[in-house]
Amino acid sequence: MVPCDVEADAFVASIAEAGVGLVSLNFHTGDVAAGERGIVSHPARVRQFRENVVAVVELARRTGCTRLNAPYGLRVPGVDVAEQDAVAIENLAFAAAAAEKVGASVLIESINSVDIPGFPVDTSGKALEVIAKVGLPNVGLLADLYHLAKMGEDVADVLSRHRDSILHVQVADPPDRGAPGTGTLDFEPLFRQLADQGYDGWVGLEYVPADSADSASSFAWQ
Repeated sequence: MVPCDVEADAFVASIAEAGVGLVSLNFHTGDVAAGERGIVSHPARVRQFRENVVAVVELARRTGCTRLNAPYGLRVPGVDVAEQDAVAIENLAFAAAAAEKVGASVLIESINSVDIPGFPVDTSGKALEVIAKVGLPNVGLLADLYHLAKMGEDVADVLSRHRDSILHVQVADPPDRGAPGTGTLDFEPLFRQLADQGYDGWVGLEYVPADSADSASSFAWQ
């Protein structure tokens, strides 16, 4: 999706009026309601993706946002897998070059294939392979601790081994994507590890609150 000028102006104005900063922004993910999870690797939608890159980078420039997430997308039936992966690398290089002009970076996130069956980049190792193939300094890892844990990865080990590639962090507690303290991850040592490793970026909260009607209660874990 490419926002029109009116939509973009309203979006930027709403951020300013709320007195908050925009930390991260997704490139077009496709029709999520229909099951899409990104169009980066979709050969028939290259033009659509690149038009969206231009729009998103302009929003990043206007808002000071420096982290742009590029959802890889599910496999396209009937299209050669190698072609899809080659398109993804080309699109990511295009996005990174555009983002670099406004001081932003492109994020690659592994999405667990338990919740999203068939997602091709479902482990930190696969995400790092994509990053290496793009080979540009402003392309790095979005370490979502929920997705890592759902795939059975040793979260502390991933944070340690890939510390130099981590550009953004997101959290939710498995197995049900709740707030920290509602599941199986012990977040305090993980947050301490990130700080000790020199990570000075933001930690995004992507959990489902226990009570969606009471927003204040969703932060009671802090």
